[in-house]
This record gives sequence, C-alpha cells and structure tokens, in this order.
Amino acid sequence: MDFDEAYSLIVKKITNWSHEFVLMLPNFLVALIALVLGFLIARGVRRIARKVIFKVSTNSALNGLFISVIYFVFIIITLFVVLSILQLDKAVVSILAGAGVLGLALAFAFQDIAANFISGVFISLRRPIQIGDIVKIGEYMGEVTDINLRDTVLLTFQGQLVIIPNKSVFQNPIENFSMLGKRRLDLEVGVSYGEDLERVMRITLDAVKNIEGLSKDEQTTMFYKEFGGSSINYTIRLWLENVKPASYLIVCNQVIINIKKAYDENDIMIPFPIRTLDFGIKGGKELSEVNLSILDGKSS
Repeated sequence: MDFDEAYSLIVKKITNWSHEFVLMLPNFLVALIALVLGFLIARGVRRIARKVIFKVSTNSALNGLFISVIYFVFIIITLFVVLSILQLDKAVVSILAGAGVLGLALAFAFQDIAANFISGVFISLRRPIQIGDIVKIGEYMGEVTDINLRDTVLLTFQGQLVIIPNKSVFQNPIENFSMLGKRRLDLEVGVSYGEDLERVMRITLDAVKNIEGLSKDEQTTMFYKEFGGSSINYTIRLWLENVKPASYLIVCNQVIINIKKAYDENDIMIPFPIRTLDFGIKGGKELSEVNLSILDGKSS
C-alpha cells in the first residue's frame, strides 16, 4: 500500500466517523441533558430522603445506608437511560445480566452476613432496644453499648463485652428493663402462724415506704400467698426508679434490713423451718410411749 492509498483510507475513516458523530450529535446532547438532570434529581431525592428517614429512625448507620442506596439507585437508573439514548442496548443487557449473576453469587456466599444485615435493618426500624437500655438477650444481660447493621454489643454487669449477631437478637426474646423506665422487685417473706396478719402487713408496708430509690408513681403492694410448712408466706412488691442492677441490689438490701429491724422492734417472728415428728400415726407409737435413755453421750 502506497502513501496515497493509506492517506485516502484514513481520510475515509475520519469522514465516516465525522458523519456518524454528526448523526449521533442530537443523541449525545439529549444524553448529556439526561445525565445532568439525573444527577440533579438524585441529589434532590437524597436531601428529601435524609429529612424523612431521620424522622423515622435514629440509627445513623442505617440512615446513611438508606440514603446512599436511594442515591445510587437513581444514579444507576440515570446511567441506563443515557446508555439507551446512545443506542447501546446490548451494553445495558450485558450489564444487567452480569449484575444479576454477581448478585446471586454474593447472596449465596454471604448469606449469614446478609441475614445479620437484614435483621439489623428490622431492629433499627422496630427499635425494640436502644443504646443505654438494660436488656437480657438469650443468656446475656447487660447494657446496650452499640447497635450496628451486623451485631449488637452488650456490656455485662461482670464487665464483659458481648457481641451478639443481629440474627440472634432478632430471633430470640428480648427482655428490656429500660423500656418502662422502672423495674419491679418481688421479695418473699414468711411470718409465724401466731402473728396477727393485718398487723404484720401494716408494719411491713410502713417499714419500706421511705426507702430511697422506690418509684413515687407506683404503690407498694403486699399479699399473702400460701400456708407454708412453718410460716404463712407473703410477697411484697415494690417498683424501682432505676433499672440498673446496682440500684436493684441496693434497694433489695435496704428492704430486707428495714423489714427485719421492724419485726425485731415489734416482736414479729420469721420462723425457721420446722419439722414436726408425729409418732401417733397408724402403726406407730405415741411419743410418751417411746423410752429414751442417754448414757455417756449415747442414745438408745
């Protein structure tokens, strides 16, 4: 090929490209306008989504994730529209097919992570627990220190950090002691059969009414529940303002001290367990008929 032929070929190619570019120029302009409008719409939607989502959820990580997902969805839609305007339909189909295969592969490979992630989303939306709550999840009890999209972190009262996958949090019962802002203390006590029960109730309620840490909004109640083997048993029910275990133990300790002190001052007996031996049952002997002799420290 000589110089003239090469020159002619190059000129022909450039001319064809120029002609095609001129033909595609309107599409390029429309695609450019669509691209700019798409980005502007995505930014506007992101601002609106931020205002709405932060009113619904207080989880900053989840909020940021939702806002980013919404923004990128609009960006992807914009890119597909631009490719369609440029008549690159085959590229769009290939991209969608590749994205589908990749999505299935990732979902299968990271199914546990996906389960924890989805559970974290539901936890953030339902908000059964919040940071600072005193909760019991499964066999773990403590204060919630962190909630993210993958796991929930508890600080137990033994000073241990427990990281619980959100899947386990979502699937197990949750005892939230902070949700009501108060906690109930039930204390069981027994008094002698010889006591005046109405007097015992009056003295007991007076003994605990001024203990610091009890709720001012809830009434302390006491009710007799059973005839025990050596005592009449009752339950006294008190409500605490502070749900943390330290406060619970302090109040419980003071309740026991006050009740014992009041009973000592008023000669009310908390009996020891007593076992009565009946020798007069059928086939046995009366106690008076049993001969006991103690010789040299030995009984016979």
